[in-house]
Amino acid sequence: MDARILEAGRARAFRHARGLRVRSARTATEFVNRVGVCSTFYRFPDGLACLWEAVAGRERPLWPRHSHHDAGIGLTWELKDTLPAKRRCYYGKLVKRRPVLVALDLLPAFYALVRGRQRARDFGAEYRAGRMSATARRLMDSFFRESPQYTRGLRADTFMLEPGKTREFERAMAELQQGLWIVKTEERYEPSFSYRWDLLERWLPEQVAEGRGLGRAAALDRVVARYLGGAIYSTPGRMARLFGLGPAETAQAVARLARAGRVSKDVEVDGWPGTWVVSA
Repeated sequence: MDARILEAGRARAFRHARGLRVRSARTATEFVNRVGVCSTFYRFPDGLACLWEAVAGRERPLWPRHSHHDAGIGLTWELKDTLPAKRRCYYGKLVKRRPVLVALDLLPAFYALVRGRQRARDFGAEYRAGRMSATARRLMDSFFRESPQYTRGLRADTFMLEPGKTREFERAMAELQQGLWIVKTEERYEPSFSYRWDLLERWLPEQVAEGRGLGRAAALDRVVARYLGGAIYSTPGRMARLFGLGPAETAQAVARLARAGRVSKDVEVDGWPGTWVVSA
């Protein structure tokens, strides 16, 4: 297969062209829904779409010297705040501890992979099993007493207002985001900058309910197929590393999708080493 065809397909899906640039909340929502999952500013080396690149209309845009006055940076920042706040997509540190936007119809698959059939109230069992830190458990206790909460109130309720507790607090909040226990629902700028947080199960109950009923194999197939629909090409190993999946189960998902005619596997690409998986 000609590598140029694959690269051109990814460039179109990732909107690496001025004529395809994201310019509004509507086109940003269409972009997230098209690629399934994307970063906000960070460029993943494994081939994940990036909202800032889609706004800029090119790959690897240079960070401007005066970023506060750059229209592209400003629009990207606005979109990554407003789209999740309006429940047009999910936002959180879900991929490699980096913040990403996820299409709402794909979120149930991620939930099934991360949490299985668990509900928010199962956090105590996670802690007792050694899979949740003591600080994260304390924060979950606070969320069950009151939610949503702004950052300062949450830190006060868990006795973590001291500057020396900041790193511990941020680590635990990242842990809860990665585990799909909580979600950031608002960035407030007045009277002072703060985040508002809620339990994911309360913020997006339909997606959580669907995820709890989704088997792991079906969830894997959905994530892999949707990712390849935007990225166009990858390998089982690259996808496993990107999403923190097992190499064997990722290869099995590729095989199932290939049998269904949704992807082509073991594709040889001119000038590229090894074989590749290509979206159908």
